[in-house]
Amino acid sequence: MSEQSSNPTCKSCRDGKALEFDFSMAFQPIVDLRDNSLYAYEALVRGTDGSGAAAILGRVNEQNRYAFDQACRVKAVELAARLEMPCLLSINFLPNAVYQAATCIRATLAAAQRFNFPTERIIFEITESEELVDKEHLKGIITEYQRQNFKTAIDDFGAGYAGLNLLAEFQPDIIKLDMALVRNIDTDPVRKAIVQGILGVCRVLNIEVIAEGIETLGELRELQGLGVYLFQGYLFARPAFEALPEVAWPAS
Repeated sequence: MSEQSSNPTCKSCRDGKALEFDFSMAFQPIVDLRDNSLYAYEALVRGTDGSGAAAILGRVNEQNRYAFDQACRVKAVELAARLEMPCLLSINFLPNAVYQAATCIRATLAAAQRFNFPTERIIFEITESEELVDKEHLKGIITEYQRQNFKTAIDDFGAGYAGLNLLAEFQPDIIKLDMALVRNIDTDPVRKAIVQGILGVCRVLNIEVIAEGIETLGELRELQGLGVYLFQGYLFARPAFEALPEVAWPAS
């Protein structure tokens, strides 16, 4: 009996509602300011006309969540390969759409092979869009993905359900500081103190940190002073529809 058929929760993998809408992706760079290099591009859901993610995500429900999650992975890998992405690819995933980590990753592996995109260049980000009810289940997903040499990340760290309590259960390769924590950090001593604490924990646990949502030089310089070197935000580039945008490197 296969892993999937032996697990009743995988019924949604086999019998879940098919995806009845199409979508595409935009890409936003994540940069490494230690050497002004591209670290990754994050794949962001968009309508087929380039419209924002809200209308697409609003159509995702319990019946089609698995199909949507799988389609996002395949679409991101396909576009990354077509665009000849030279760095890591960061894909958001829905933990509640993953029933068996080893089984539900098969479509991603098949897409990577079909489009000739190296699996070791894929980051899976835990999205903040749904409550993580079962931490043991999530720990199992992260463990399996790391076993298969994917990088893993917690998105929007410090907001909502994503926080230090998750790090007590498992350690991803990366956390992405929520933009609400970095906004105006150069003038807000409270936010600075909170971020300093998170960075200290991550250093001990050997977890890389990406500061996302960077919009001003003040925010950038403050975070660099705290030891952050991976950044994402409008200061560097806005997402580009089905394209890899050029980076506006800040003057040193």
